[in-house]
Amino acid sequence: MSTDTSRKTYRLVISALLLAVGFVLPFITGNIQAIAKVISPLHIPALICGLCCGPAWGAVLGAVMPVLRGLIVGIPVFPTSALPMAFELAAYGFFTGVFYQALLKKRLWKSHLPAMMISLVCAMILGRFVGGAAKALMLAVGIIGSKSPFTFAAFFTSYFVSTAVGALIHLILVPAVVLALEKAKLSPMTGDLR
Repeated sequence: MSTDTSRKTYRLVISALLLAVGFVLPFITGNIQAIAKVISPLHIPALICGLCCGPAWGAVLGAVMPVLRGLIVGIPVFPTSALPMAFELAAYGFFTGVFYQALLKKRLWKSHLPAMMISLVCAMILGRFVGGAAKALMLAVGIIGSKSPFTFAAFFTSYFVSTAVGALIHLILVPAVVLALEKAKLSPMTGDLR
């Protein structure tokens, strides 16, 4: 088996494991919407996948995970929550991979942690805007419905204020997991760059 094929297989395995984590992790919150909204457990696998496997794998995992979980488990509710979330998580996976790969190539720091933190913050901001824009567009064309108008204030509260605690948890948890994977030489993306 060639090195390129091995890397693709490895990324597929890591992504599949993270998809499984995405299915199981919300059960830890007991599928309680209030807790899930604060912690945002589905965001964690998408962010990890982008950092470990690159932008393409991160985007695919992010897009697929909420839709599959919504259809199979019912949370996030399909299509109302699951479809906008698919765009948001796809953006998380894509942008973490793009920024992290670009920053690692520059070799600005001895540790990967600064590159990881910058990538996560940028991806989380951009992902929230992508998710909000997708939701606004879907509401406008009638793909999904809402009981209340989706104003900029509603977008900002829903995507930034309500998720601030979850974002802080992600900024602690995700780098810890990815650094552990890198230390164990289980991160295929950083392996490509050394």
